[in-house]
Amino acid sequence: MSDPARTILFPGSFDPFTRGHKSVVDRALPLADRLIIAVGVNAAKPGWLPAEERAERIRAIYAGDTRVEVVTYTGLTVDACRHYGAGMMLRGVRSLADFEYERTLADINRDIAGIETLLLFTLPEDASVSSSVVRELAANGHDVSSFMP
Repeated sequence: MSDPARTILFPGSFDPFTRGHKSVVDRALPLADRLIIAVGVNAAKPGWLPAEERAERIRAIYAGDTRVEVVTYTGLTVDACRHYGAGMMLRGVRSLADFEYERTLADINRDIAGIETLLLFTLPEDASVSSSVVRELAANGHDVSSFMP
């Protein structure tokens, strides 16, 4: 198992995994020995795609990159960090609202579990891309391929 300080967990619903998510992962990879993309499962929020299908699609994107592992998890993200030996959490930030939300979570995660959070700002061309926008467009018959990796 690699050093927890060099193992980063990137949690999210990834419903679907967008080009913005991929950009965050790709830019974080040089900082990690191991990067775990953790697809969160929330029974109260059924997804557009089943969690395992989301995970399989992400695995296909990173097939061949031994640094990337894709898992599904339930419960608290800090517990997933502990389970997978991650000493740091990765989060993407698109806006000031995202930043404030992520800062609050980062403070709590550090307080309750000693897990640090690495925030990466999305690239300007991806700032308007969100999974919810992609789902809405797709549900209304629009081609969303330009938003996907």
